[in-house]
Amino acid sequence: MSFDALQSVGDTVYWIEGRPEGDVLVGWSPRAGRRDVLPKGWHAASYVHEYGGGAYVADCRGMWFCNAADQRIYHCQEGRTPLPVTPVPETPHALRYADLRLIRKVGRLVCVRERHEPDAVHNELISLPIDGSAEPRVIASGRDFYMSPTPSPDGLLLAWVSWDIPLMPWDGSWLWLAEVKPDGTLVNRQLIAGGENESVCQPQWGPDGVLYFVSDRSGWWNLYAWRDDKCVPVVSGEFELAAAPWEFGYRTYAVQENGIIAIVQQGPEHHLATWSRSGVMNRVAMPYTSMKPYMAVTGNDVILIASSPSRLPEISRVGAEETSISTLASAGWSEGRRSFSQPQRFTFPTRDGAVAHGLYHPPATAADQPSPLLIRAHPGPSSNWPLRLDLHAQYFTSHGFAVADIDYRGSTGYGRAYRLQLRQRWGRIDATDCADAALHLAAAGLADRDRIAIWGASAGGFTVLSALSSTEVFQAGIARSAIIDPNVWGQSAPKFQAHHAALLAGHPDDFVFTRPLLLIHGDADAVTPLGQVRALSGRNPDITRLMVIPGAGHSFRRARDIARILAAELDSLFPLLQPAFRPRPLASLPSVAAEDEH
Repeated sequence: MSFDALQSVGDTVYWIEGRPEGDVLVGWSPRAGRRDVLPKGWHAASYVHEYGGGAYVADCRGMWFCNAADQRIYHCQEGRTPLPVTPVPETPHALRYADLRLIRKVGRLVCVRERHEPDAVHNELISLPIDGSAEPRVIASGRDFYMSPTPSPDGLLLAWVSWDIPLMPWDGSWLWLAEVKPDGTLVNRQLIAGGENESVCQPQWGPDGVLYFVSDRSGWWNLYAWRDDKCVPVVSGEFELAAAPWEFGYRTYAVQENGIIAIVQQGPEHHLATWSRSGVMNRVAMPYTSMKPYMAVTGNDVILIASSPSRLPEISRVGAEETSISTLASAGWSEGRRSFSQPQRFTFPTRDGAVAHGLYHPPATAADQPSPLLIRAHPGPSSNWPLRLDLHAQYFTSHGFAVADIDYRGSTGYGRAYRLQLRQRWGRIDATDCADAALHLAAAGLADRDRIAIWGASAGGFTVLSALSSTEVFQAGIARSAIIDPNVWGQSAPKFQAHHAALLAGHPDDFVFTRPLLLIHGDADAVTPLGQVRALSGRNPDITRLMVIPGAGHSFRRARDIARILAAELDSLFPLLQPAFRPRPLASLPSVAAEDEH
């Protein structure tokens, strides 16, 4: 079970739970407790950019949500059948919606719309009556992408963010402000902040009518306000206050009714802090080290999705006095139920004189000699490894492996300069950073130099292929849903990230492997078609095994699939568990079955 997309209305808190049957909208209040909000069989999910987000918005009149089945927007009052408010598209899923917001004073809904046409995909902002009594009206278009349409409390102003190809929103984006007419259209638009070398995100209005936003103009995602027609720093320092917006609806700060701003500091470890009007920032003592980029407030209480190295994600309510923490929902057992390998942050030098970062999970049982090591490359690739309980890592530490999660250069959480170092070098510095991390841990006696493997998924899978092909450090590799050729991937990927590879990768790699490789792929993967993976496997048939998961897409959610995958991964690395293992030349490696579809 997963939790996402926190919102609040009064003292009621809403979120989306990822369950095997789909994304379920859940509500909690002190009076009614926890309950599913929509009728059985209805699921809230947006497929804009494929990653979605911002799939619902609530107020005292009910809920507006993107229906997973047909991507139309529906209105629902609890206990009643949802009613559509957007038209039926000519082609199924041709019209998709995200980032739903309400302009309550004029009874209108604003959101991002993605139109899929035979030869192109268009993104725009639209406005429509909340009852669907009129066709949606386009209020902003002409830019490649839009997010965060944010109406002021009085409904007279609208702020939003846009960006253009080839940039991603964490590379460069623009923050706009305009007046809202009674019919929902916009006039007197003005640019507030942003540009090709500045990433802006998360515009929010304070109770006093001040527009706040996050910008990395200083080199770090810090908090600013728009006052007297200029941008004023509010909370600044060498720390991040935002996460890379892969999905809509992120919120990592909130202006409370008492004027205090609650902030989640991002990075290798997350912290909740409060900023007062006097300019004092206080860190809140909490048993959590990782918080998802969703925050809600009820009164002066803060609601978070939080976890730690010994706790699975929880919906937690932090009291106004910062002395009470209550759990509204939990994904499973928490601290005290059992012991886990505790990750340790580390920094290591790279071969070109830079510095990179990682998390080291020691094996669950101490050994007389250094342990085999599994290096993990995160997906994204503009992501990072959060400091939280990771059951995949625990699976391998419980079987005698040390696990190291690498925030190679290009990862978020370490400032803009660190994030941009991957440009035109994807498949190179990420691969060598993973190799250098492994060598660093081996030199420190925390891993056996001759028993090191590498694992990655999606973009991390591309890092695995590059590292196996270009370094001499790893004795085996595992790649889930791997991107094979960035250029080909850019032609088949969704519009949102089709150009991302061109910004990151210098040129495609012709991978040649001398060590065993396990490829795990869903036959319904739309991001990297199975044919690309089969072709790669066919070029290296003696040492490559392809495991095809029927009916699975780019990620794996079914319990039976995950169980099979874990067993196959451990089996492929089993030789590394033997202390007597030493690298063997290619000619002596046993033949590996080319493909397993069972």
